[in-house]
Amino acid sequence: MLVFVYGTLTNPDCVASVVKTFEFVGDAVLSGLHRVDGRYPTLAPGGETDGRLLETTDIAALDAYEGVERGLYVRIAVPTEGGDEAEVYVGNANRLGVTESVSWPGEGAFERRVRRFVGDRDVSVRIVE
Repeated sequence: MLVFVYGTLTNPDCVASVVKTFEFVGDAVLSGLHRVDGRYPTLAPGGETDGRLLETTDIAALDAYEGVERGLYVRIAVPTEGGDEAEVYVGNANRLGVTESVSWPGEGAFERRVRRFVGDRDVSVRIVE
């Protein structure tokens, strides 16, 4: 499975401490979401984010690392320019100590607003050559 990473998981030593096997496919850019920093980085609507594409089969370990079950991050599928999908972790800014104001349009739960935004906008991942 492809995963777009933009924080600590861009470091091979960190990834190796989380998953058993992985490979970096290449540098990548996520269009439609920009990085915001707090205690942990997350994404917000608009702009672009530099990162890397990681390939691994151990998505459960990444979910645990990112706190998906605790509601810290949600994992969403984003199309790649090559026609595949890459998973992207988007953190709940209110739970991550982000000082910048982050607003996801719409109503309802955080995960629902993120999924709707990504589905309605031109959010995609491209590999940087």
